[in-house]
Amino acid sequence: MAKPARRPEVREVVYDEGHWELLRSLRAEAARVMEVLEARGIRCIVHGSIARGDVRPTSDIDIFVPSPPPSAIIEAALELAGLRPRRRILVQATPAYVPKAYIELSDRLCVSFPLAKMRKVEWEFYAFGGKLDLAGLRAGRRVPGVDKRLMLIEPTERGHVESSIIGREGHVARLLGISIETVLDRERALLRRDEVGRTGVFLKRELGPDEGFEAVLAEIASENPAVRRRLREA
Repeated sequence: MAKPARRPEVREVVYDEGHWELLRSLRAEAARVMEVLEARGIRCIVHGSIARGDVRPTSDIDIFVPSPPPSAIIEAALELAGLRPRRRILVQATPAYVPKAYIELSDRLCVSFPLAKMRKVEWEFYAFGGKLDLAGLRAGRRVPGVDKRLMLIEPTERGHVESSIIGREGHVARLLGISIETVLDRERALLRRDEVGRTGVFLKRELGPDEGFEAVLAEIASENPAVRRRLREA
């Protein structure tokens, strides 16, 4: 697992042709799924290293639907295009965070969406890591964002420049157009993960083939007061 960089450092990374080819390949795979959703009027973004450009062979393709219709509509759009789920998982990271649906289409390709209203810090999480819509993906844009090492990735023509965000939180917030509270929240979370190791999520439930996300969430909420409280905030 990538460890946060706790000391100030600035480094230029120059991409070779293999890197550019990997980026093109991952983006083409993301665009294919995003086009299926957008054709049905379902707006979506890709976030993380694919949006920033600093991909690796192990990079995931994370597609997020910010304002989803009922989950059955998303699932039907994917299945009609021949994109059948490998797994469908309901996840709530902590009692304070919104429950989300994850539709895994392959080992590294996933479509996710919230199952209730998100708080500001949750929305801004995607800008923190870097996000890009389909138009930006088609245009070959790359955007700045922060990776799991707490390094700010700023794209350049040759690759990117990376620098630690620690001690520069205000600058990072302004650059990414998000609140400093979100930057500090993500910084605390990633530093804690580095100190204590990866912790478990509050709620994780894999769905059966005949189960729907909303129905399963309602069933869980009927038995779990913390989930009910979070849903009432929506």
